[in-house]
Amino acid sequence: MADPIFSNPRLAAIYDPLDPDRSDLDAYLQVAADCGARRVLDIGCGTGVFALLLAERGIEVIGVDPAAASIDVARAKPGSERVRWICGDVTALPPLQVDLATMTANVAQAVVAPEAWRAVLKGAYRALRPGGHLVFETRDPSKRAWETWNREATHRVTRIPGVGTVESWGELLEVAGPLVTFRGTYVFAADGQVLTSDSTLRFRERQEVEADLAAEGYALREVRDAPDRPGKEWVFVARRPADAVDGP
Repeated sequence: MADPIFSNPRLAAIYDPLDPDRSDLDAYLQVAADCGARRVLDIGCGTGVFALLLAERGIEVIGVDPAAASIDVARAKPGSERVRWICGDVTALPPLQVDLATMTANVAQAVVAPEAWRAVLKGAYRALRPGGHLVFETRDPSKRAWETWNREATHRVTRIPGVGTVESWGELLEVAGPLVTFRGTYVFAADGQVLTSDSTLRFRERQEVEADLAAEGYALREVRDAPDRPGKEWVFVARRPADAVDGP
């Protein structure tokens, strides 16, 4: 089940205004250009920011996400008719043959259970044409990003057209091995409503990710630095071998 920040209609509607800087997507646009991708599967597409950037470039895009509220936001955006939106899970997609599959931002880390992670990798593998690529990011756990997830560092007040002022902050709840749980709090000045959203991310070691990809039949092409978090995050670019027919 998707976290409330994505599945609650009121929170999904303010997700983009609260996070307007999406320079993190530049790395994915570059991979799409490098691969000459003409058809892309955007896994965990959320409110559709990346899917629409691709569509603007003439790329055929399928955006899939389990959060209906986020898909509704995506469908309401200009140009959304150029994207095929699917509310659901990558493990149960119709037959596809895409050049590139992506998991931007925290999508890969939000898949916390090992069996669910393997299922996502399998689903992406099935959707790729032989020779197609998978790209996603994950934070380096040794950098301990969660140590700055507190109210003092994350507090902000945002004026959102049509909504009003929203006060928001994040706070760390628990670190349990590779699992880090945090809470976002959102206060709507218009009516005083307070909404919260708890999320858990899995911080995988680089060797663990490489082993998981190999186990599902991928060939690791390269590991890039994340331009928006240099030295703190890895961008994995993996390939379904050109001679592959089915996953292992």
